[in-house]
Amino acid sequence: MEEYEGMDAVLSYLQEVEWKAEDVLVDRRQIVDLDIKRNQNREALRALSTDTDKSEMVTVCFGCMFINLPKNKTKEMIQRDQEQLDKEINTLRSQLKGKVNQLYEAQGKPELKGFHLTALDPDEMKAMNKVLNE
Repeated sequence: MEEYEGMDAVLSYLQEVEWKAEDVLVDRRQIVDLDIKRNQNREALRALSTDTDKSEMVTVCFGCMFINLPKNKTKEMIQRDQEQLDKEINTLRSQLKGKVNQLYEAQGKPELKGFHLTALDPDEMKAMNKVLNE
C-alpha cells in the first residue's frame, strides 16, 4: 500500500512541475506574439509618418475588411494599441518572473540570481557616468 502512496506523491509532484512549466511557456509565447504585433504596429506608424501621399485618408485592414480612415485617426488608434500592448507585455514579464521562481522552487532548484534586476533610469545613468568619468 505504501508503494502506491509513494507513486501518487511522485505523480502529483510531476504534475505540479508540468503545470508550472506549461504556465511559463504559455506566458513566454504570449509575450512573443504581443511583441510581433507591437513591431507590426511600429512598422505601420513608420509607414504613415513617411507617406508622401498628400491624401488625408488611408486604407486600413481590420481582419478581412478594408476601411478608409483619416490618417490622423489611424495614427491615434495605432498609438493607443501600442500603449495597451506595452502594458500587457510589461505585466506578463513581471508575472513571468514569479512563475519562473515558483517553477524552480517546485523543482527544488535555487532561485535565479540577478533575476530581479531592473534597468537604471536616465538620472541614475547620468550619475553613474559622472562617477565613472571622474
